[in-house]
This record gives sequence, C-alpha cells and structure tokens, in this order.
Amino acid sequence: MITSGSIFEVWRTLPLVRAFLVDRKIFREHYWRSTIQHGIRVDCTRNTHLMEKANTEFSQKIKCVDRRCIISSFSVDLLEILSKKPSMHVFFIPGNPGIVSYYRDFIEDLFENLGGNASITAISHTAQGRKAVANGRLFSLQEQIDHKVDFIEQEMGTSVIPAVLVGHSIGAYIGLEVFKRMQQKVKVYVGLYPFLTLNKDSSTQSITGMVARSPILSGAVSLLVSLIGSLPARISETLVRRLLGPSWSFTAIDATCNHLLEYHTMRNVLYMAMTEFRELSAEPDWVFLRQKKDQIAFLFGDDDHWGPLTHFEEVSRQVPGIDLSIEREGLTHGFSCTVAGSIWVARYVADVIRNKIGAEMKS
Repeated sequence: MITSGSIFEVWRTLPLVRAFLVDRKIFREHYWRSTIQHGIRVDCTRNTHLMEKANTEFSQKIKCVDRRCIISSFSVDLLEILSKKPSMHVFFIPGNPGIVSYYRDFIEDLFENLGGNASITAISHTAQGRKAVANGRLFSLQEQIDHKVDFIEQEMGTSVIPAVLVGHSIGAYIGLEVFKRMQQKVKVYVGLYPFLTLNKDSSTQSITGMVARSPILSGAVSLLVSLIGSLPARISETLVRRLLGPSWSFTAIDATCNHLLEYHTMRNVLYMAMTEFRELSAEPDWVFLRQKKDQIAFLFGDDDHWGPLTHFEEVSRQVPGIDLSIEREGLTHGFSCTVAGSIWVARYVADVIRNKIGAEMKS
C-alpha cells in the first residue's frame, strides 16, 4: 500500500521536480527571494546596491506576452517577444513538464542578450497546463514533435528570415526531430542540458520510468499533485516553496502553483515521460548530427543525470568537431528556475546564435 509520504518522495524524483531542483550554493553570497509589492515582482538581495540594480534592470526589461493558439485542433500556450525588425525567429522548446512559464525569465534575458533583433516564441507541450486540458486526451512524445512542426510551419509561413531552434532536456531531442523535418528553414540548433538517450546508471530515471509505466502509481502521483493545487493559494504556495527550496525564483514557484498542480497536466507529464523512455532507448541519429554539426551546439551540465558527461564524451567521439560546452557554474538541469541560471544560460545561447548565424551568412 502506498502512503502519502512515499508518494511525496516519488513525486520529488520526477523530472518536473527533481530536474528543476537547484543547488542552494549558487545563492550563498547573495540570497535571492521574490516578493510581490503592489503587483510588481521585486528581486530582493541582502545587498542594497544589488537590489537597486536588479530593480532597475527589471523595470527596463521587455516582458514576454502570453498567447494561446490552436495547433492540430488543440490549444497550446505560448510565451512570446516579437522584435520590430527581426533578423531571425527563435523557437524555444521546453523540457517535460513542458510549461513555458518556467522559462519566462530566460526568454526575456535571451531577447535582451540578442539586442532585441530576434523574435522569440516558446511553445508549451500540448495539454500540459492549467487550461490546455484537451478533453482528457494524453499525448505521446511523437505527437508533441508533430505539433511543434505544425506550429513552426504555420508561424513561419513564407517568411525568409532564418529559424533558430533552442531545446531544453527532452525539448533538445524534440528540437533535433523538428530540425530533421525543416532543414531548409532552420539555420541553427542549440540543445541545453540535452536528454537524448537513456542513462542506465541513473536511479532517478529508473524510478521515474517505473512510475510513468504504472497506471496506479501515475494516477496516485497525479491525484496528490491535484490535491496540493486544490488548497488555498497561500497554503499551496508555501508548501511548494518548502518542497522545492528557497532558491527557486518567484517565476518558477508561480509556474508550479498556477500551471502544474492539475491532475490532467500531471497525467500528461507522466504519459509523455513513459513514451520518452520508450523512444530514447535507441541511440541518437549520429548520421544527421555529423551532417549538420556546423549548425548544432550542445550545452551539458557538470552534474546532470539526464545528460551526463558520459553522453558528452560519446557525442564528442561520434561527431568530431561538433560545438560542445560544459556548464561549470554550479547550476543544475532546471536552470530556468533561478535568476542566476536564466541569466547565464541566456548569455551562452545568445553567443552561440550570433556566432553560428554569422558563419551561416558567410557560407
């Protein structure tokens, strides 16, 4: 018999939580916590100078716009910043749980680092959000890939500006599959902390796979999550913050409370995870990676069981000359759940895009 305590432990090992847990040492010097004052988010530090600088940058930063669109007859949430004179369109594909609200800070920082010259659209996974319930239907990894292709083709239309794909975790795998189908339009691909194949040494992946494959366990976890979401807002937010740690940004806590804590959302997260484990038992497509290596870049984490350094070494061996980097800043797989992670990764992605777009234009 499964107790509520053991369900909590299972829940914390899932990708949607464990992959986003952030090492608190990032904030030992300057502890960030987020509060709401008069409806405005303020990033507070122990240092007054840093607090004033953060507040000034926040007030100047261009904000994402939420949008909902129909893809293949299903409603999907988007986060978007459109440039007045875009030189490229960046499409961002999230990891599982596929809720783009987790990446709001990252998208805004990326837009700023690209100098406002790129339009950016982040695409949620279908039926993984509070309002995108799709009448109870569950969607596989392959269906999520199909939906991303349909959306980007629909969005780009006859546009001649280059498309750039950026994917995180399983979104990196999805991005590669999209790239295969849209080679004429896509000029640059960036995979962040990529989950491209299974890690047989990861106990977390083993537990996650077991839960995802079991209708009873996945139903129990989904029910527990929905019960937390049904509590009064202040109580559920306090509980989520205690479970996930004080280093999480306000943006990440808000995304969890307002989008993730739904029964059907969690069922879709786990169903998609089940199909991920089935698809990713195969080797990556080394032939395609070799053909497109000049347009591809991967960022691996120093301690990331979803994309371990053994996979970094295998990619390096199989595809000599491909653009590979290792983040050693003390961040984790869920980089977008902290202010520091969003800032650092946005700078990395912007540098890669500028360098590769420039190389593409010259060739």
